[in-house]
Amino acid sequence: MKKLASFLHSVLGGVCIGIGGTVFLSCENKVTGAVFFCLGLFAICTFGFNLFTGKVGYIFEQPPAYTGFVLSVWLGNLVGTGLVGYGIRATRIAGITEKAAGLCQAKLDDHLISIFILSVLCNILMFIAVDGFKNNPHEVGKYIGIFMGVIVFILCGFEHCVANMFYFSAANLWSGKAVLYMLVMTLGNTCGGVIIPLCRQLKKRAEA
Repeated sequence: MKKLASFLHSVLGGVCIGIGGTVFLSCENKVTGAVFFCLGLFAICTFGFNLFTGKVGYIFEQPPAYTGFVLSVWLGNLVGTGLVGYGIRATRIAGITEKAAGLCQAKLDDHLISIFILSVLCNILMFIAVDGFKNNPHEVGKYIGIFMGVIVFILCGFEHCVANMFYFSAANLWSGKAVLYMLVMTLGNTCGGVIIPLCRQLKKRAEA
């Protein structure tokens, strides 16, 4: 029952990101879209939903079983973003999926090294946002971290695997190549997410 609840929280995390992606696609101005996309991570952190890019950063601080949990979160996020993405295609606002198709095509036209680097940089920001929400003693600081992290990664064009799950679903552009690119994004997000925690652990050991 606990695993089912955790998976449902992962699906809801994907739904939240899908809603954030929907408002981003709906905004003509990129900055405005980036600001409102923040709703996704805000809801996830506030309600305790599961997001792969937020959870993966702690993989080396947890027991081995945590790896299985992170993988289930990834799958749940895929289901949640897919529900929103394909759901949008069946509504009167389906026109925004043309913008999603343009975004996805730009990603697929890029080379894998670029995708990997952009994914690493994205999850450095996501770890700062999520860990800041968990540990910042100032209430305002918790939410500033969320908003700044999300806005910056979008405006920089960094690659967030869960957000891209939504875009590929909304655009209906899944293919073998898209899956390969998604796996590279996931690997890059994983590497980016563990950089700060590993450095933090090294610092603690040096000070011990």
